[in-house]
Amino acid sequence: MSRRTTRPKRSATAGARTPAITAQSPCPCGLPATYADCCGRLHAGTVAAPTCEALMRSRYAAFVVRDEAYLLRTWHPDTRPPAVDFDPGMRWVRLEILETTDGSAFHSTGTVTFRAHYTDNGRPDSLHEKSRFVRSEGAWVYSTAVFVD
Repeated sequence: MSRRTTRPKRSATAGARTPAITAQSPCPCGLPATYADCCGRLHAGTVAAPTCEALMRSRYAAFVVRDEAYLLRTWHPDTRPPAVDFDPGMRWVRLEILETTDGSAFHSTGTVTFRAHYTDNGRPDSLHEKSRFVRSEGAWVYSTAVFVD
């Protein structure tokens, strides 16, 4: 998920506000664990993503909780933007992993095709993307993406 293009700022409506995610909240990535036991550990830097799918899920969760530092830290230096543009009217709702190729401990590249559902100022929509991940200095990082539709 790149979301690095700058869009005109809009004032967020009350309904578009993201609910607070706590350590005991269900993890936004969709796995059956708390945020603290799942993506929160990756965001805190206590563990690294073991697969490109785990990194994709943690990056999605980072968009949900608006963790710019984590997103930039897990972005390949050759494609990393100077900042992440969080749209105040956007609320991430659900992540669907559609396909994963390679990206395990035995690979140096991998892809994850996903659909991320969101509302934009209350209007439902989704982002369908095939993200490419590579190992950089031993860790999985997001490299590039192709928007599927």
